[in-house]
Amino acid sequence: MRVNDSATADIREPPPAKQALATRYQTVRACSLALAAPLSAEDAMLQSMPDASPAKWHLAHTTWFFERFVLGADPAYDAVEPRWDLLFNSYYNSVGPFHVRAQRGLLSRPTLAQVLEYRAEVDARLLESLDAGRFDDATLQVLELGTHHEQQHQELLLTDIKHAFWCHPLGPAYRSELVHAPGESRLMHWIGSEESVVEQGAAPWPASGRFAYDNESPRHRVLVPAHALASRPVSNAEFTDFIAEGGYEDPALWLSDGWDRVQAEGWQRPLYWHEDGAREFTLAGWRERDPHAPACHLSLYEADAFARWAGARLPTEAEWEHAAGGQAIEGNLLDAQALHPQGRARDEAGLHQLFGDVWEWTASAYTAYPGFQPLPGSLGEYNGKFMSGQVILRGGSCATPANHVRASYRNFFPPHARWQFSGLRLAKDLP
Repeated sequence: MRVNDSATADIREPPPAKQALATRYQTVRACSLALAAPLSAEDAMLQSMPDASPAKWHLAHTTWFFERFVLGADPAYDAVEPRWDLLFNSYYNSVGPFHVRAQRGLLSRPTLAQVLEYRAEVDARLLESLDAGRFDDATLQVLELGTHHEQQHQELLLTDIKHAFWCHPLGPAYRSELVHAPGESRLMHWIGSEESVVEQGAAPWPASGRFAYDNESPRHRVLVPAHALASRPVSNAEFTDFIAEGGYEDPALWLSDGWDRVQAEGWQRPLYWHEDGAREFTLAGWRERDPHAPACHLSLYEADAFARWAGARLPTEAEWEHAAGGQAIEGNLLDAQALHPQGRARDEAGLHQLFGDVWEWTASAYTAYPGFQPLPGSLGEYNGKFMSGQVILRGGSCATPANHVRASYRNFFPPHARWQFSGLRLAKDLP
C-alpha cells in the first residue's frame, strides 16, 4: 500500500527540478511585468534610437521566444497568432523573416493590452504543459535558457526607456521615488596578482548542470601575466578630472575610431551628464551627480581613453574573471532596486563592486573560446554570430538580476555603445 501511495505522489507532484524551473519561470515573468508597470501604453511604444526597442516589444519578444522555441517544439502546436512571428522574431534567420529592428517603434498593433493578454495566454499554456510533463529534457533546457534570455531583456527594458525619457524635453522619471544615497570618498588601491596559468570560462551547459551561455564555454587554461587591478571602479569625480584636464580634446588619448566618433558626435562628457557639470539623468529623472559613485554610460572608447590618461589600461577578461572567481555575487544589482550605480561607504582592503553597479569594459574582443560550440539548431544564432566588432564587458550592473550573472558571464557591445550601465576598472602591468 505504501508503494502505491508513493507512486501516486510521484505522478501528482512534479519532480523537484521541474518545480524549481516552474518557480523560476513564474518569478522571471512576474519581474518583467513589474518593471513595465510604471509605464503607460504611450511610454511602452517609445523607440528613441535604432539600438533600443520599445518596452512593449521586449514584453512581446520574450513571450514569443517561449512560444516559438518551447511550446513550438511540438509540431502540432497552434500559435496564439501566427502573424506575430514576423513582428517579434528578433534576429533568428533560421525561423523566418522579421521586422526591421530600427522600426520596432512603428508597431502600434498589437496594443499593449493585447501583448499583456498574449503573455498571460502563453504563460498558461506553458505552465499547463510543464505540469503535465509534455516537455522532453531538451525542451526543458530551452525553457531554462529562455528565463535567462528574458532577464537580459529586463535590463534592456530599463536602459532603453531611460534613453527614451532622456530624449524627452521635460526629462520625465521612470520612478521618481528611487533613492540614490550619496557615497563617501574611498581611496583606490591596487591589488596585485602574480603571473599564473588560470582556468577561464564555464563547463558546457547543460551537461554541467549549471546554466551558462554557450559563449562562456568551454573552460580552458589561459596564461595571465603579472598585473594589478584597481580595488573599485572609476568614480564620477575621477572622470570629472579627466574632462577638466582636456580628456575629450586630446587625440593622443583615443583609439582612432574613438577619436572619429568624438569629433563626429561632439562628445564632451559621458552620456546623461548635464552640461551644467553637476547633474546626470537617471531613471528617477535629473539628479545631482554623486562624485563617489562609479562613472557610467561610458563607451569602450571613453573607458580606454580614461585608462590611458590615468597611466593605466583596461583589464583583459581573463584577468577580470580570475579576480572575480572567488567573489560572492552580491552588490548593487537589480534586486537592490536602486537602478543607479552607488558609491560605497566603507574603505576596506580587497576588490569591491565586481558585481553590480556598472558593467566593466575589458580590453578583450568578443571572440570564441578554443573549442567553442554554439547551441544546436536555431538557438545557435543566439551568441556566436555576433563575434565580430564587439568588446567584452564583465560583472553586471544595477539593472542586472542577481541570479542571472556569474564570474564567467560575457556581455558584449560595440565599442561606441553608451546607453548601457557601463563603466571601467583600471588595470596595470607588473614586472
